[in-house]
Amino acid sequence: MAATQKLFDDLAPRWWDDTGPFAPLHRLNPVRVRYVQQQAACQNGRPLQEALRHLNILDVGCGGGLLCEPMARLGARVMGIDAAPEAIVTAQKHAAGEGLEIDYRRIDLAALAQQKKQFDVITAMEVIEHVDDAHQFVRQLAAVLRPNGVVIFSTLNRTMKSLWLGKIAAEYVLGLVPRGTHDWKKFVKPSELMAMAEGAGLAPHDISGLIMNPITGDFSVNPADVSINYFAAFGWV
Repeated sequence: MAATQKLFDDLAPRWWDDTGPFAPLHRLNPVRVRYVQQQAACQNGRPLQEALRHLNILDVGCGGGLLCEPMARLGARVMGIDAAPEAIVTAQKHAAGEGLEIDYRRIDLAALAQQKKQFDVITAMEVIEHVDDAHQFVRQLAAVLRPNGVVIFSTLNRTMKSLWLGKIAAEYVLGLVPRGTHDWKKFVKPSELMAMAEGAGLAPHDISGLIMNPITGDFSVNPADVSINYFAAFGWV
């Protein structure tokens, strides 16, 4: 985790450069936001465009705030946390420049739980594959999830296809993400994530594949194909 944190700290000034090292996240972001809206709408019975309004949302591993800002614009009260201090600084400066009130903190989940914080929606996008103890991470997420809340992941499946396309091609051939971003051995299979969630008292709401068009670079949700990337949403049993 420390090496990954240093990597993201070094890249922090370029979070909002949509042609830089985080360009794939910029292209992915509209799909992530819509998935969060859909899962929240299913949970609270609201129309899609109203699904996040007035909800307390926690974005874990928020980076420079790419996901936090559109959720705030959709009316959510957003807190973003990250272990990389330079990313938090970048996120705070960008939100201030956009006139957005987002609570960015360098704090961990255990500290939030001690403060009795709870959230309606928790997002952990491209995070679990970087943590040292995935089981503990899921338990900590559950500890700050409100009753009737939903926690949403996106991550990489541990398959041979993801080794070649999600790791080797993405980092060393196509240069979609900086080299050293991922450790394939830490990729999490959907069945493993489901077991972790169930161990924390959570039940699956949805698991859907996330695919990229290699020609256009655009992303889309495909419920039938979780072989590389996927979304997963969980709520209380």
